[in-house]
Amino acid sequence: MSKMVDCVVLGRQAPALETAPWPGDLGERIVQQVSLEGWQQWLARQTMLMNEKRLSPINPEHRAYLEGQMEAFLFGDGGDNPQGWVAPENKKS
Repeated sequence: MSKMVDCVVLGRQAPALETAPWPGDLGERIVQQVSLEGWQQWLARQTMLMNEKRLSPINPEHRAYLEGQMEAFLFGDGGDNPQGWVAPENKKS
């Protein structure tokens, strides 16, 4: 059985990440407070931000922006939305 964590993203217990996905203290905080599902939600959000804002992971300014957005998404107010972006509606099958 996998380790469980009280996920700050989901607001409930969920399976934990096996290893820290980020270096340093922030990575330790993530592994202790964010579930695998919560981290996957961040990765989807990061992809959207990179596409909509045309960010490059090799640009140091873009990486710093994404790190700030990661902290805001996981532990803060949710972070920025691209101009004109509208959240998709939940589709019911």
